[in-house]
Amino acid sequence: MKAKRILTGMLLSAAALMVMAPAALAAREIKITGSTTVLPIAQKAAELFMKKDPEVRISVAGTGSGDGIKAIIDGTADIGDASRDMKGKEVALAKQKGENPVKTVVAKDCIVPVVHPSNPLKDLTTAQLSDIYTGKIKNWKDVGGENKTIVVISRDSSSGTFEVWSEKVMHEQRVRPDAQLQASNGAVAQAVAGNKFAIGYVGIGYLNSKLKALTVGGVTASADTARDNTYPVARDLFMFTGQKPKGEVKAFLEFVLGPEGQAMVKAEGFVPIK
Repeated sequence: MKAKRILTGMLLSAAALMVMAPAALAAREIKITGSTTVLPIAQKAAELFMKKDPEVRISVAGTGSGDGIKAIIDGTADIGDASRDMKGKEVALAKQKGENPVKTVVAKDCIVPVVHPSNPLKDLTTAQLSDIYTGKIKNWKDVGGENKTIVVISRDSSSGTFEVWSEKVMHEQRVRPDAQLQASNGAVAQAVAGNKFAIGYVGIGYLNSKLKALTVGGVTASADTARDNTYPVARDLFMFTGQKPKGEVKAFLEFVLGPEGQAMVKAEGFVPIK
């Protein structure tokens, strides 16, 4: 009889565990998508945050700033990464759909013109960069380089990096029609590294030994020149939410802005805001 009671108790305990386990073990999820510039920050932050809170599951995708903003407008993501601010029409659309977007600046960045390491040039002005990207200048010799045709590498129009470059460098003029459009910072870096006569532009966190960073008007891209805005193509990097963040999303953003998160921003090659 005693053995029967023990067995019954074990079965009840097991049944209770089966009922409680899904609720107790269910992971809280955060979905992040958007800017490929912010992608390294988001990925590393997600990795560190999940180590601190194993019950949170974070998915991160790099789909472009426009897509990240669209995702928080449509409510298909918890956080939309962007390397540009939201446009007025995007804010209006969000409010039409019942959202009230909140932006969090998580880092600063410089968009850096890059060439192949064999290129002898060291500096270009914003006017020269504009003329190269609009097609007015097509040969390196016209800016002090070799007598070779310039191969222009640009981001596609859905990119926040493209929009900031277009605004601050090209003054909203059209990019030359033969420019090679790339979907990410990494793709631009790879294309320039593989072509001795190419020029492209990437976020400061994407600089590497296979690229030569040019100064712009004599100003070097750096943490100091990004913070004081003396670098001509400096910008903020954002994480947007559809509403005022709460719960695990709020905790995640607070982590990114905290000491460990900002140290990670610096380690990833970007400029911490704190």
